Amino acid sequence: MKQLKKVLVILAAAVSLFVAAGCSNLTKEANTKDTWSRIQRRKSVIIGLDDTFVPMDFRQKDGKLVGYDVDLAKAVLKELGLRADFQTIDWSMKETELRNGTIDVLWNGYSVTSQRKKKVNFSKAYLRNRQVLVVKKASGIKSFKQMTGKVVGAQSGSTAEIWLDGKQQSLKAKSKVLYDTIPSAFLDLNAGRIQGILLDETYADYYIKHEADSSSYQVIINKGVPEDLFAVGMRKGDKTLQKKINWALKRLQQNGKLRQINQKWFGTNSNYLQK
Repeated sequence: MKQLKKVLVILAAAVSLFVAAGCSNLTKEANTKDTWSRIQRRKSVIIGLDDTFVPMDFRQKDGKLVGYDVDLAKAVLKELGLRADFQTIDWSMKETELRNGTIDVLWNGYSVTSQRKKKVNFSKAYLRNRQVLVVKKASGIKSFKQMTGKVVGAQSGSTAEIWLDGKQQSLKAKSKVLYDTIPSAFLDLNAGRIQGILLDETYADYYIKHEADSSSYQVIINKGVPEDLFAVGMRKGDKTLQKKINWALKRLQQNGKLRQINQKWFGTNSNYLQK
């Protein structure tokens, strides 16, 4: 009887390993397959996003999804004769959602990094961006160095988290706190539970501008933080989609529509347009 139980346990383990390997192979195949024909049949691209990321993608009080990337995605896909289907996802799981095929692209102020290049393909960049530190003016903090011994917040899965975990970062905070959304980090900053937030400059500028107590915040820029670029992320196999999006972005740049979107959301074009 003991012998039989032992055999059954071994068989169960073998089946589990076989299923896991099969799932892994299917996921790998899905990630390397060109899905353009499927997208054409569906006539839409499913876009994964965080709908709290102002001014890129966010909800108005009536629940309507708006933002810079919303306008840009619609304009790009219109050039391709496709519809934009927006899907809110857990941003910390974004590459997993992409790999599993629940979305087609990541289009949400998605920065190009060497780590991400290992997992996804990127379109041409369309916006310049950088990481900045936001503090309360009353704290007296005026530089990254003054965060030494203090607590900094960042969004989970963000470029800020990647930079804070890197060896070259120049912000020596005592500890970091990760948040699902940036507004949650601002709540803790206002309550004094953290002393600073590292985040995208585009988000910081827009968010603070629309706060009732906007003058209470200080945005700190550090030359040691490299500039990063926003682009559309897609699966490794989607070479055709990558080419199509690049073509449409170039077309929008040539016909002036990209300039119009930049002016609408940022009030300028030269500071944001990636040449």
